[in-house]
Amino acid sequence: MSLQSRHLFTLSMTLHPAMDLGHTPAGGRRIFAVSGGNFEGERISGTVSPLIGSDLLLSRADGTFQQDVRLLLVADDGGLIIMTYRGVRRASQAIERLARGELVDASEYYLRTTPYFETAAPAHAWLNSIVSVASGGRTASGVEYEVFEIL
Repeated sequence: MSLQSRHLFTLSMTLHPAMDLGHTPAGGRRIFAVSGGNFEGERISGTVSPLIGSDLLLSRADGTFQQDVRLLLVADDGGLIIMTYRGVRRASQAIERLARGELVDASEYYLRTTPYFETAAPAHAWLNSIVSVASGGRTASGVEYEVFEIL
């Protein structure tokens, strides 16, 4: 059996500079607060709230990075949607350039996430019961993802 998917939306986020917590018991921890953004797709579009959103990025002992993200999406019709996701980024050759904040082509590293949604907005309630995956990459001011609904 193969998985089928359809494009849900393109998500672009801008980020504040990282806050480095240093090496915690879990690993190296940096926090990236979200300063805004937008998402656009055929079935849903809107903005990323600058008030609620962060990535608690964890540098793991195996050299990969684990994302733990919470966002508030505001649909064009005003509907509020919580988007949460965990993901993994690995970049053996480009790791130092990414750490310095340099632009690195997304083909040079692996960034995949598993977004889930929560909303009380009737027009968007269908999001509560889907599974999605995303692939992404860094941009000059943040991050961009292509998000797909798994059918």
